[in-house]
Amino acid sequence: MNTSAQPGAAGVVGAAAIVLLLIASAAGVQAYREVRYPSPPATAGSLYLTSGTAIRRLTLGYHALAADLYWVRAIQYYGSTKLRLAGQQGRPAPAGGADAQQGYPLLYPMLDLTTTLDPRFNIAYRFGAIFLAEPFPGGAGQPDLAIALLEKGLRHRPDKWEYMQDIGFVHYWWRHDYTAAAEWFKRGSAVPGAPWWLKSLAATTLSEGGDRRSSRLMWESIRESAEIEWLKSDAERRLTQLRALDQIDEIQAYLKQATERGFAVADWNAVVRAGVLPGIPLDPAQVPYELDAEGRVQLSPRSPLFPLPIEPKRLKPMS
Repeated sequence: MNTSAQPGAAGVVGAAAIVLLLIASAAGVQAYREVRYPSPPATAGSLYLTSGTAIRRLTLGYHALAADLYWVRAIQYYGSTKLRLAGQQGRPAPAGGADAQQGYPLLYPMLDLTTTLDPRFNIAYRFGAIFLAEPFPGGAGQPDLAIALLEKGLRHRPDKWEYMQDIGFVHYWWRHDYTAAAEWFKRGSAVPGAPWWLKSLAATTLSEGGDRRSSRLMWESIRESAEIEWLKSDAERRLTQLRALDQIDEIQAYLKQATERGFAVADWNAVVRAGVLPGIPLDPAQVPYELDAEGRVQLSPRSPLFPLPIEPKRLKPMS
């Protein structure tokens, strides 16, 4: 039999291996080049033209394989950048995303490339949106780009109610636009197969948007419905952050009462000596809260719950 005329499975596997080797080698060479010879900042447009168009040709039809590789690289980029910026955790969130661009300028282009290579890459859309929306320096601090990425996913999967839920979630949690959040929850609830609670969440968001009670409902819903363990863990962390906010309110109330009785609350030792509290209070992660010179209770930057979400208004504690 003339095997050269019928390449069969071995030929296909061999071709795939060659493509994988070429892409991995190119990525490795580029990573080495970036370390030894840093390039000037690249624009998103130039990255898309040199990557999105050219890579689809170079991968010879193995687009999903290339998407996996670029997704791994996007995760590595996000993780290494987050570690590099860890020392800046105490900085306030930048206005207009200027520092976010400086910190994570390639994150959205890499996610855009990944989802261009594989338009049905569910995890890249959902995780990528969180990486983009998370406040700087823990994330890119660019919720508008997170929404753009999820809307791109919806163009390929208009039946994906999870993307509609996630867009509503970005509007709610990071943009504090409760009207837009409720609209997206409502749209998601109309998709066949969507969970019943999305419609309830839409109504609650409109009536109680920004209230910790509605925030708790949203995160509990995400925790119960998440298909991916990481999303469940993230929802659990957000719920724990809300508990920390309630604890801070409760401790602050005790300190206010002590101040009104004439006790000094400049540091925890003074508070404990005065009998206002039995000991230095711990957050839900068992890290001591901090007390500034003006008597305000704050979460420690050393806590795994740091930073707490920025509240758009004084919210009611959860019951």
